[in-house]
Amino acid sequence: MKWLELTVYTNDAGLDGVCAALSGVGLDQVRIEESHEKAMAFLNERAVYWDFADPEQIGVDEPCVIAYLADGPGAEAVLSDVKDALTRLRGLSGGADIGSLSVAVSRVDDADWENAWKAYYKPLLIGTRLYVTPCWIDEPVPEGRTRLRLDPGAAFGTGEHQTTRMCLEFLERAVRPDDCMLDLGCGSGILSIAALLLGANAAVAVDIDPGAERVARENAALNGVDNARFRVEIGDALSDEPLRARIADPYDVIAANIVSGVIIALAPFARQCAKPGARFVVSGIIDEREAEVAGALAKAGFHLQETSRLGGWVAMLLTV
Repeated sequence: MKWLELTVYTNDAGLDGVCAALSGVGLDQVRIEESHEKAMAFLNERAVYWDFADPEQIGVDEPCVIAYLADGPGAEAVLSDVKDALTRLRGLSGGADIGSLSVAVSRVDDADWENAWKAYYKPLLIGTRLYVTPCWIDEPVPEGRTRLRLDPGAAFGTGEHQTTRMCLEFLERAVRPDDCMLDLGCGSGILSIAALLLGANAAVAVDIDPGAERVARENAALNGVDNARFRVEIGDALSDEPLRARIADPYDVIAANIVSGVIIALAPFARQCAKPGARFVVSGIIDEREAEVAGALAKAGFHLQETSRLGGWVAMLLTV
């Protein structure tokens, strides 16, 4: 199988916006290459030892965000969505310099793509209980943690991105034994699978992308999750009434790691699906829209309990 490698060129100020734009069209798994100046500033401010680092090899001349998608029948539509998303990003920038936003697309085969991600994707210690690892790494799990195995796939969540990490940290505290969980915008299935590993009894994972069903089920199998406990539904939870009817059960935990506009639009439906006392975890919110999203969720009947912020992104833990 062939893959498309998308490289979006920007500058340091535009990196978060490009990541958000790509996430908005379903490309959540990205690799960021920062500028030489930003990488050096990080080392100077944060690193304890960095004598081993060659200053000439740190960062790139023009920062970029790299994403992958399968080179199949739907690829052209995704590329068109990427172009539209970057155009919107330019318009939302208010004239700020966010770089060229030019896109380079190249084809790579399975081996090239796999090796690129294997070099990038490492085990992650998340929160106090989770140990997220790619499926090709089999090493001892740190004491007190639960392993969550993932095959990263193309354009699906891995836990590396700040939005997913914050969701997982909130889920550690939100999930209780025998809970039923709804994952709106499941991607790789990482959030719903994590909920099951953390003690939930059942999870329903929903995504608009048909490719998510295969990837989520494969990742569930990697973690020994029984199909009887894990259901995947494909469709648009905003407009697909038959889908909404199928998933409109009462849930103890709901998660939506999407984008601000979709979270706002989904809030009333999420409230309908929430049991009394249910926990709602949302992420994918750029900091500029935090107040707007919080207001919409309050209007829908949710009560904000805690906010987490990381790298220009915001996540919220709410209750009914």
